[in-house]
Amino acid sequence: MAWRHKNRWFRRWMLVMVFWLVPVMIVVVRETQDEMAYNRADLQRALTSWTFTDAERTAGAPQHCRGNAEQARAAGCPAAVLAENAAAQQDARDEYALRRATLVRYLWHAFVGYWVVPAVGLLAIGMLIGALRRALRRPPAAKAVPEP
Repeated sequence: MAWRHKNRWFRRWMLVMVFWLVPVMIVVVRETQDEMAYNRADLQRALTSWTFTDAERTAGAPQHCRGNAEQARAAGCPAAVLAENAAAQQDARDEYALRRATLVRYLWHAFVGYWVVPAVGLLAIGMLIGALRRALRRPPAAKAVPEP
């Protein structure tokens, strides 16, 4: 029957870590959804914003240059306006990629800090307690051998 309780603390540790993973992953998923929704909206706003010179405004470019670059090109936006705004739109795409990479790094550090470190800490404490219990265990009682 001793085999039934062998490594009981390890099984309990595994169970605690699996249950602790659930709220950590819920936070990770919600944080990712919220942050990426904001980042996508900001990217969309940057890609659909146009800057014009006074000459382009008087020429009627704002009526043709709406939406993203492909929609503006299809609507007849002048090539000069498209070229002037292409750099700003590329900067917006680069900023979006940087934000995504930063979010991934942030979430990785949060996952390590909120799940991996506590898991390893609890495992180390459990192993230490197990080693101490084993070291402090009484030796088996010696059987008295009757003398003939």
